[in-house]
Amino acid sequence: MKALVNADYYRETFLDMPDGLEICFAEGKPLYSVKEMADHIQDFDILVISSLFPLSNVLLDKASKLKLVCNLGAGFNNLDVRYARELGITVCNTPDAVTQSTAEITLSLMLGLMRRTAETNHRIRSEKEALWKYNLLTSRSLEGKTLGIVGMGKIGRRVAEMAAVFRMQVVYYNPHTEVPGYRRLPLGELLKTADIVSLHVPLNEHTRHLIGKEELALMKPRAVLVNTARGPVVDEQALVECLQQGRIAGAALDVYEHEPHVPEALYSMDNVVLTPHIGGNTEETLHSMMETAALNVKAFLQGSPLHVVN
Repeated sequence: MKALVNADYYRETFLDMPDGLEICFAEGKPLYSVKEMADHIQDFDILVISSLFPLSNVLLDKASKLKLVCNLGAGFNNLDVRYARELGITVCNTPDAVTQSTAEITLSLMLGLMRRTAETNHRIRSEKEALWKYNLLTSRSLEGKTLGIVGMGKIGRRVAEMAAVFRMQVVYYNPHTEVPGYRRLPLGELLKTADIVSLHVPLNEHTRHLIGKEELALMKPRAVLVNTARGPVVDEQALVECLQQGRIAGAALDVYEHEPHVPEALYSMDNVVLTPHIGGNTEETLHSMMETAALNVKAFLQGSPLHVVN
């Protein structure tokens, strides 16, 4: 039996594997390209890949031996999990590994936007002493603000816990589950209420463009939007137009609708903070994802797969 770990870091997490399992790594680089994967996928029984790698049905059709796909990350919208099940392929993920790091980047983006640290860090490099104009650099504190969390899963709950340190008020929208200790609101009411709206939902047929033109119109003029979930949860063109027209105060984004493309208009906006999908990209998170993936592979081979999503 043969497994491809489509990454080249923390190999030691896959040292203690069952006899008879050959482990191959993507040599010298973090990812095989789609073309390279098409050339190799038919050789493997198990595939460990980034949750951002587009594993199309065309690739799955080539994978005649494939029995397990383990995503490195919480997301699994990079493949058709129902189609994989039809082909007899189990899909699992590493949901807990990214909780802390994604919550951290969420708070970092909030602070960068509200306290203008991202903007002024950039500007001071070119403006230097001329930037020292305190009356022009007033920012806003997180204390006392209402944080509206859209999607109160593990990451959303961790963000809520962190928000308490900043003395923020937390409300949330969750269509099916109630979370004790916080006020649950319909999405429309949350958007009207929150000073900061933070997105933490998976990407699926129900959440694609969950935040569009009509939803953005409900937000307060001084409110800001933070997205560390998946880019297509937001109608990006509608967001760009909303920001250009000054209908909300700003946005902080770690994810984009057509990654790695970022709308050109966003680059020049001082009230927009941009990061290149680094929410789960910490040393600790990557190591934890690889550890969990190795456990998933072992458990699958023992007949009791973990974190199955299909």
